[in-house]
Amino acid sequence: MLYLPTRIFFGNTALEEAAEMFSALGKKALIVSSKSAADKSGVNACLLPILQKQGIAVHVYKEICENPSTELVIKGKEEFLRHGCDFVIGIGGGSPLDAAKAISLAAANDLGADQLYDASLRQKAYPIAAIPTTHGTGSEVTQYSVLTDLSTGKKAGFGSDLIFPALAVINPQFMRSLSPKISLNTTIDALSHLLEGIYSTQRSPLLYPMIFRGIKLIRDNLELCLKEPQNPVAREALSLASMYGGIAIAHTSTTLQHAIGYPFTTAFGIPHGLANGMFMEVIMRFYAPVIKDELDALFTYLGCDMESFLGWLDKFPIKVRVPADDAQLRAWIPQILAARNTVISPVQPSAEELFTILKNVQKEGS
Repeated sequence: MLYLPTRIFFGNTALEEAAEMFSALGKKALIVSSKSAADKSGVNACLLPILQKQGIAVHVYKEICENPSTELVIKGKEEFLRHGCDFVIGIGGGSPLDAAKAISLAAANDLGADQLYDASLRQKAYPIAAIPTTHGTGSEVTQYSVLTDLSTGKKAGFGSDLIFPALAVINPQFMRSLSPKISLNTTIDALSHLLEGIYSTQRSPLLYPMIFRGIKLIRDNLELCLKEPQNPVAREALSLASMYGGIAIAHTSTTLQHAIGYPFTTAFGIPHGLANGMFMEVIMRFYAPVIKDELDALFTYLGCDMESFLGWLDKFPIKVRVPADDAQLRAWIPQILAARNTVISPVQPSAEELFTILKNVQKEGS
């Protein structure tokens, strides 16, 4: 069974095609973004006149940073309520989109920072529109929000069908200003989502056509995008792959591949997508014996074998080494093993197996 209540507009005229849909969401929008995402990408220049023509007022909240905190969400909730907003528009990468979803829930249910993860308190949400400016998280088509709790120092996500965006507007042109570094990191995140759609014990063959095509789009276009950041064909391909990845994990969730990266983002500031990439090869090899049929089907579609695929992946600078000593790595093991992502992985690693995986990114002498 597949479920996706999001109306999706994709392509270079997506925003114009979706124009009339915004008025169905409300009369005053809280625009949630980072300090530069909406302007640098060109979204605001296109969006604001459309909203004005539809008679929609706006208030802009552009305080969202990478790995947004629960405190920033509550500040956004207060802005939403103070200015009489009745729907949310998230603009940017995964951080603003995830924050927009959480703000919607917090405002609708009057939640505090310590209540965001309590599913029993989520009774309703304000409508959400999502306009991505990166081709990575696929958050525009998922029911997930990933936040950082400053009180615990941990990054963790939650899911609720209430926060599926009502509207997703995906225009690859809004992503042409991305630097090669951000383009790589976000695309690796999308690749993680697609692979995890196969890894997850909640996998569904109904998703395989999208997953396989998404992986092929990344394999065939990532290098081109990094060499020619303005290339419209590459940007469109990677944007589509990212959307496919979002649809995949909306149904399968993520796995150990994601759970293992969160502590490294929190402790070392490693971008989320890159934190996934650090472990991509070792986790694929770890899973391969028990999902052989699924991987065989993927690589048959790609026209290569696993070693060739991993050889392609090795072209990119994603094997980061970090100065984490053994004690620090071991301290993270209970948190990673207890994560819901890990529980739905095809293999449940033992503590020692996980420690061996973690050591793959350890600097010598750490």
